[in-house]
Amino acid sequence: MPFTTSRPFHQIFTNVLKRFSQRNLRPSSTLTNIQTKPITNTFHLSYLQTSQSGFRPDFSGAIGALLREFPEQGIVSTDPHELHAYAQSSYSQTPGLPHTVVVHVQSTEDVVKVVNISRKHLVPIVPYSGGTSLEGNLSAPRSGSICVDLSAMNKILTINESDADAVCQAGVTWNDLNETLQEKGIPLFFPLDPGRDATIGGMISTGCSGTNAVKYGTARGEWILNATVVLPSGEVIKTRQRARKSSAGFDLTKLFIGAEGTLGIVTEATLRLAPLLPTRVAVAQFPDVRRATNAVWPEKVTLFFKFQGAEDVIHNNSNLVARVMAQHGASDYRLAENEEEGELIWQDRRNALYAGLAYLPGCKGWITDVCVPVSKLPDLIHAAKKDFEELGLVAPIAGHVGDGNFHALVLYRDEAELALVREAVNRINRKAIELEGTCTGEHGVGTGKREYLLSELGQGTVSLMRMIKRTIDPHNLFNPGKVS
Repeated sequence: MPFTTSRPFHQIFTNVLKRFSQRNLRPSSTLTNIQTKPITNTFHLSYLQTSQSGFRPDFSGAIGALLREFPEQGIVSTDPHELHAYAQSSYSQTPGLPHTVVVHVQSTEDVVKVVNISRKHLVPIVPYSGGTSLEGNLSAPRSGSICVDLSAMNKILTINESDADAVCQAGVTWNDLNETLQEKGIPLFFPLDPGRDATIGGMISTGCSGTNAVKYGTARGEWILNATVVLPSGEVIKTRQRARKSSAGFDLTKLFIGAEGTLGIVTEATLRLAPLLPTRVAVAQFPDVRRATNAVWPEKVTLFFKFQGAEDVIHNNSNLVARVMAQHGASDYRLAENEEEGELIWQDRRNALYAGLAYLPGCKGWITDVCVPVSKLPDLIHAAKKDFEELGLVAPIAGHVGDGNFHALVLYRDEAELALVREAVNRINRKAIELEGTCTGEHGVGTGKREYLLSELGQGTVSLMRMIKRTIDPHNLFNPGKVS
């Protein structure tokens, strides 16, 4: 169904822009944008009754067992460089502790073998697939761990064009899936679009979304039809069948979405695909008294829009948005002439991270991920910019106006500035929660956001999460110290 702008949607944008116009913002530093075979489940109650006492990990025994189980060269590694690398993200804000051993698995059966060895020797286990997470999700616990590297499990197993779904292994990236669909001439795509090269396993584990979330929603919607998961018991489940909807029992798929590998290791998933619609991008800019430019783009408050549907729908929606933009003082509004030009414009949004880092040569950046109800987004950005100014920090902002999620890239050059960054980030997270929002809209909790869960969710909710964790993983072996 073509996307049309309803009256409430129009009102949301009008009200948000009105609130922005009432704030004394310095727009110069702000950039905004709007099947697998069935597996029998035999979960044993005796496993649930195992005591957590006497936790003494036997690393030498575990490594010996892994080497016997995987004798091929290069599968099991204790190379110090790998142990460190597989505990890190592509981004450095939450450095990870090195693992004790890394196992490069190639199948669900391989994962089961590793999990069984982990449980026998009481050694923690941490999954890795793409290494693009941001909140210390990949770090080993202080005791050490087995890292299960699923990046070689990167096969698209089945594309069911008539059903508009695809079955993929955990190491497939969303952009590779969409490029494969395009190469095959299949007019479908997977709409979740976090950072490029994010993998399906990681996207499920962190409950991701992306710039398409306003129209298509997040990983917590119905885009993950089912998941194949290895449990801490070593047993394998598939959370449901491939039908588009089901009322059969608990929604166990969602139990693992956002759990960050603490309840089970996702090895495969069936993904719902969306029709590929004609798409056009528009950009609106707002004037700033400080008409400086940097090496990447003019320093202006910039709104990016993405329209989808038939040509007349795109133009009607674009004309409506142009009128709203003009009412709120936009100095320039332009609709791309075609999809190719739109893709070039959208590259600016995709490259916001690198553009921000170029603002201060030689710096590093801390990426925030707060999200609030849309009507409260101007309040949050105003508070954040005030904090940055008070602490003397430079922090370009990019976000998703349509769903209330924004990312500040807080720049720093040394340890002294890093301490100020931590203070600013803490203030932003607390403010988002105060405004009925969340400390993490799409990046996950990991170790970086764990301290905020109690104030955001409340004791009862966090206690229930911990009860579920203890029930499924009584030895606390699966990615310990993350999420709850």
